[in-house]
Amino acid sequence: MTKSNKLILSAIVGAVVLAGALYAYRGAEIRAQDAKPARAAPDIPVSVAVVTQQTIAVRIQAIGNAEAYATVALKARVDGQIVEVNFKEGQEVRKGAVLFKIDSRPFEATLRQAEANLMRDTAQKEQTRSQERRYQELLQKNFVSKEAYAQIRTNADSAEAVALASRAAVDNARLQLEYCTIRSPIDGFVGKVMLQMGNMARANDSNPLVIINQVRPIYVNFAIPEQRLSAVREQIAKGRLSVEALQPNSDKAAATGTLSFVDNAVDATTGTIKLKAVFPNEDKALWPGQFVSTSLKLYDQNEALVVPSQAVQTGPSGQYVYVVKPDMSTEVRKVALDRVDGEHAIIASGLQRGETVVLKGQLRLSPGAKISIAKPPAAKP
Repeated sequence: MTKSNKLILSAIVGAVVLAGALYAYRGAEIRAQDAKPARAAPDIPVSVAVVTQQTIAVRIQAIGNAEAYATVALKARVDGQIVEVNFKEGQEVRKGAVLFKIDSRPFEATLRQAEANLMRDTAQKEQTRSQERRYQELLQKNFVSKEAYAQIRTNADSAEAVALASRAAVDNARLQLEYCTIRSPIDGFVGKVMLQMGNMARANDSNPLVIINQVRPIYVNFAIPEQRLSAVREQIAKGRLSVEALQPNSDKAAATGTLSFVDNAVDATTGTIKLKAVFPNEDKALWPGQFVSTSLKLYDQNEALVVPSQAVQTGPSGQYVYVVKPDMSTEVRKVALDRVDGEHAIIASGLQRGETVVLKGQLRLSPGAKISIAKPPAAKP
């Protein structure tokens, strides 16, 4: 073997030895990494709430609409030209306020004529009564016949009847004159003026002059399922029922009223029954035709199990909550809901007072998952 071949063979042997050493070292490093214990998963931060027992009102929720307490379509009662309109459209008016005036001159003339006729007929009546008294004295002295006295008495009675008719004509003329001044019969808000000043008003025309709605107090109509009718009637027998009404997306407090009407029949097409509540509406928050959310309070339920409604989840098997165990792990607990009242869920079964349930963070949880309770954000100064 030549010298150069020996050098080449030595180089190859050295490379093989070096590669084997590197392979053995890398294998030992991998085995060492595999031998390290797996890092535990971090705890899942959640917000929690405690199951409490409270006194919660049992309510029936419904959508209703406001209705004017009274609506008057104001019409003229005599014919004539409108000479005054004493209000602005949409204005609030008081009972007795003068809204329209009709040209009263023809009715004033008619009244004066009726008064003159009354004076004439009254004088005629007094003259015939005086004559009747004289004839009565003559009859007692047998100076006149009974037939002559009877005729005189008939004339006196006829004159008195004519005088009474003239007085009635005066009263009627005075009433027609009063009709020329049209006043508001209720407190309320006027709508659009249908007949402006200068137009001719017709007595009892099909179109009103203006419509007035009374909004203080005001009604709210709503309907409830017929299945709740027996409970409503049972509570009505014990006393008045309170109703709250709230405008959608309103930041104002709900208006409070009293149930005043239950319809006498169930609507067979919808399976509901109509109810009506009256509200003082002093702040005029409710307006005729407006849709509102209503809440009819039946009674107070004592010692009800309550959790925030957002703690209750819905799955394929029904409603459930995540219950926090003493070792800070979670348990899926199936629950039965009695009802939901705003932000409160009233539990019929499945939980006990004092247990802790997950309020926020349920999407990241699974049965047995470890949790940590997140601190609530600090209040802003």
